[in-house]
Amino acid sequence: MAGPYGGRGYFSPQKKSGNRVNNEIRSPQVRLIDTDGAQLGVKSIAEALFIAKGKQLDLVEVAPQAAPPVCRILAYSKFKYEQEKKERESRKHQKSGMLKEVRFSPVIGLHDLDVKLKHAEEFLKANDKVRFTVIFRGRQNQHQDIGQKLLTSIKERFAVIAMVESDFSKERNRLSITLAPRK
Repeated sequence: MAGPYGGRGYFSPQKKSGNRVNNEIRSPQVRLIDTDGAQLGVKSIAEALFIAKGKQLDLVEVAPQAAPPVCRILAYSKFKYEQEKKERESRKHQKSGMLKEVRFSPVIGLHDLDVKLKHAEEFLKANDKVRFTVIFRGRQNQHQDIGQKLLTSIKERFAVIAMVESDFSKERNRLSITLAPRK
């Protein structure tokens, strides 16, 4: 249900995202750019709208913070589509470095450790950070030096493809280090 201000509720007017188009532009003068990219100079808003309508295109404000604002003559729907396309492309190539965790005990077998380290190597090659955590149980807490030696050997093994992001951190019965892939 729309409120009296056109929004969804009384005090939440619907925000329009994007660029101002045609009659929405409030500046008395604008710097005008033609369809082929040629600068037409500083024009009054009425003259700029007249030129745009003569070409059956829209006047779109592309740089509102400039003095005077920069406007282009173009097809707004095509402009909007191109912007959304660029945004999708940039999101596609953006990779948030995930943090993967590899946990093991200080008395892990050699083969089991190799399997876990191979997985960690795949994570690092996929540009993910890896946290190696040694979990101590019972009497193992008295021999945390074994876990520290194990993590040191892992750090040395991955020194070529990864760098230490956070060194040894102790939390109750856990000892861990975090490695990040080298650029």
